[in-house]
Amino acid sequence: MKQDKQPVSVLVVIYTDDLDVLLLERADHPGYWQSVTGSRDGDELLVDTAIREVGEETGLDARCYSLSDWQEQSVYEIYPHWRHRYPPGITHNTEHVFGLQLPRRVEIQLAPREHLNCQWLAWQDAAEKVFSPSNRAAILELPNRVRMNGCIKTKERLQRKFQ
Repeated sequence: MKQDKQPVSVLVVIYTDDLDVLLLERADHPGYWQSVTGSRDGDELLVDTAIREVGEETGLDARCYSLSDWQEQSVYEIYPHWRHRYPPGITHNTEHVFGLQLPRRVEIQLAPREHLNCQWLAWQDAAEKVFSPSNRAAILELPNRVRMNGCIKTKERLQRKFQ
């Protein structure tokens, strides 16, 4: 018997040094694109949830790259068509945001039961494509969080780069 999901999850925005963002298309809802997401198992640490989910959904070992806890969370209402996965009466989930920075685009090995396709998009295009408002907000925040050569790039410098 499958155990109910916990209403505590991670969202992992995977991106490159050039701010290309990896999106995955859900197998259970074709046309729904998102970053890596997943619920915590048992009492595992959220960073361990992020590492596990990245591995399960992409085949990447997050420990080989720069994984950061953005220290942000959002509480959102679970879509009615997904509530059957949670214990009875659970209607909201708390999602914790992480970022995983890669030096460049890499080959992804999808979990076919979870995802149909993947694509790398510029951060602005990725933000437009995702279905989840919290995922969109995290991607839009990406330029403010990127570190290159030990310094934080500002939103203004990145906007100039992409003009």
